[in-house]
Amino acid sequence: MPTRTRRLLLALGTAVALVAGCTGGDGADRPVGDPVTEEEAQALAKLLERNRQRGGADFVVTAPYGEDALLTLTGTVDFRNHVGRAQAVTSFGDGGAEDTRTLFFTPEEVWVGDVPGLADALAAGGAPQAAYLRRPVTSGTEGTPLLVDVLTELLLNLSARRADDPRAFLDGDYTWQGQRSIDSRLTTLFGLPGGRTVAVGASDDLMTQFVTTLAGDDFDVTVTLSDHGVRRIDLPADEETADAAQHPAVAAGLGM
Repeated sequence: MPTRTRRLLLALGTAVALVAGCTGGDGADRPVGDPVTEEEAQALAKLLERNRQRGGADFVVTAPYGEDALLTLTGTVDFRNHVGRAQAVTSFGDGGAEDTRTLFFTPEEVWVGDVPGLADALAAGGAPQAAYLRRPVTSGTEGTPLLVDVLTELLLNLSARRADDPRAFLDGDYTWQGQRSIDSRLTTLFGLPGGRTVAVGASDDLMTQFVTTLAGDDFDVTVTLSDHGVRRIDLPADEETADAAQHPAVAAGLGM
């Protein structure tokens, strides 16, 4: 999986909270860039809390991290228990073969499976039944963090136990950016500090899409959420998991 040059710096909470409860209407007479209203600020403060209250969602995360490279995570997330499952696909515009892996992840650990050669390498290393290699999430304290870990961290942080202070959204840095259709769903867009944007479903007032530029990088990451609701994700069992710390040569040889 690709790496990045600097650890992701996020102020999740007020910095990525969005609008709910006030995204209807066509905004025909409202100029793009108009500051959010007090009503919108009240709703902005509750959106991450609402993600947690709904339980989880399906997601697609895209990161075009190179001139011809795209990392896409497609899966489901449980916001209440901070766990997710995804297929990670790295594709290349030059026609190179795609790299596809199955991931399970929490804030602390990642399980990686479906890697060509992984099962044989683990069997040779003394773990004949293992289909997944479990490793700690890379933090950047001991080297460059993996981009896939930065993306899963971003995703898991799109929820909160409580709402933010609505007054934080009335400083002029939060703006109305019109409406557009995303995956056949009408959404209202809002601008956030730092050039970020967020889209909220006009019919259900739920987070539909969040776009941000990673700190230190020159590409945008796009998180698209759908089908919000309770999720249950069972992590791989111990008997089908090998610890990367016990198989460092396997992990290094397969770029994990």
